[in-house]
Amino acid sequence: MGYADIFLKAIFVENMIFAYFLGMCSYLAVSKTVKTGMGLGLAVIFVLGITVPINYLLENYVLKEGALDWLDTSFATLDLSFLSFIMFIAVIASMVQLVEMIVEKFAPALYGALGIFLPLIAVNCSILGGALFMQERQYANIGEATIFGLGSGVGWWLAIVAIAAIREKIRYSHVPEPLRGLGITFIITGLMGIAFMSFMGI
Repeated sequence: MGYADIFLKAIFVENMIFAYFLGMCSYLAVSKTVKTGMGLGLAVIFVLGITVPINYLLENYVLKEGALDWLDTSFATLDLSFLSFIMFIAVIASMVQLVEMIVEKFAPALYGALGIFLPLIAVNCSILGGALFMQERQYANIGEATIFGLGSGVGWWLAIVAIAAIREKIRYSHVPEPLRGLGITFIITGLMGIAFMSFMGI
């Protein structure tokens, strides 16, 4: 599978929000304005683009059975794959801390607007989902893993910016009172999910 195929498939066919509904908590909470949605979406692209290739290297050169063979032949049968979850999460938490420091330094207004949801990227299930999908799909090289990570991030960014733009517009619409807020947001998200299913050929 070519890089373009992996990238486009990650954005449209296997979109983290509309295909797997991963990262919904941040998606719903931060999508009230396009500005905050854009900021968090870019942070997610950065974190996925960094953590998926790092976790790919960790998986293939440290954790898998025989992965430490390059260190010494006596490690050829050593299998550390049971540590995958905790190691992936440690990498994600480290990168999120880096993103948090960068945003606080260079965009304090955005840092204030995102609030608690910036450090919560560390427990955003779409980030861990990216690492686990990479592990499951056994990409041939680090290039494919990186493209998948970036594509997944772009897909998540596209979803949150789209819903934020729609939420800004529907403030001026006559939405029935029981559906205002999260109610109409869930309905729109479901409709967008159905629309994205068309990319699967459904």
